[in-house]
Amino acid sequence: MNKPQAKQVLAQHGKSFYWASLFLGANLADRAARLYQFCRFVDDLADGDLPDRLDSLEDIRAGLDDPNHPAVSQIPELNAFVSLANEANIPLRAASELLDGMLRDQHPTALTTEIELLRYCHAVAGTVGLMMCRVLDCQNSRADAFAIDLGVAMQLTNIARDVLEDAHMQRRYLPADWLPANWADSELSPTTIACAANDCHLPVASAINHLLELAERYYASALTGINLLPWRSRYAIIVALCIYRQIGRQLQRNGLQWWRGRTVVSQWRKIILSLASLIHLVPREVPAHDEGLHSALQGLAGVERN
Repeated sequence: MNKPQAKQVLAQHGKSFYWASLFLGANLADRAARLYQFCRFVDDLADGDLPDRLDSLEDIRAGLDDPNHPAVSQIPELNAFVSLANEANIPLRAASELLDGMLRDQHPTALTTEIELLRYCHAVAGTVGLMMCRVLDCQNSRADAFAIDLGVAMQLTNIARDVLEDAHMQRRYLPADWLPANWADSELSPTTIACAANDCHLPVASAINHLLELAERYYASALTGINLLPWRSRYAIIVALCIYRQIGRQLQRNGLQWWRGRTVVSQWRKIILSLASLIHLVPREVPAHDEGLHSALQGLAGVERN
């Protein structure tokens, strides 16, 4: 896929990210769009209804492990990503773990613990933060941990926003051990959530609130690490962070009414948040990363074992 097509995919499917990319400059915006295009391609494949999607995802996974695999030349989107990875020094291990997350989504999902949730968030989004660091030419290895935190925070927000949609695909990312004591795991299955009956409004809303409170910890960490990014890309990432964070805040302000569908941030609100984001450009010393945020992620891409 060429660069104009990549930008078109970003503009159509990733409106918040597209808005933020406008502050990157042409070259970095092109590279960011190409990364998004690949991530969107595998995400759409994982969520689609093609009969051979599992085989396709496994072929892409194999191509990431072995650049000489036939899939690299046969799948244009994979070929384009491998070229980008070579250009930007993207760790293919991160992309492989992204595919692991997509492959997991091919089966009905009902998570049990917070650790499972965080490791899933790392697979499908923390890895993207890690790859984005390379795309943005960040040379400071300390930035990786904070970039992973931003990806995890955004994915927690995604899950909070998309509870109903995910339930219709037989996925419940809300951990069973967050459910109220009077609700058994089987009683709050994806099928139950998809029906959005009145009696499950409150327990699901409570779990969503827990999601958003957890996301706040990761957003706060990501924001403290912003100054490790190159100056040219710093503002765009701040804007993306603030807009995505706003989704969760609006969801909370509207009473966590998840059964009413997806929460979106309006264009005028994006403009206001972009202006307000300027305050975060003030240079600050970056503290050591909070290792506790990655205690559940040990051994995964970009996370050192303690």
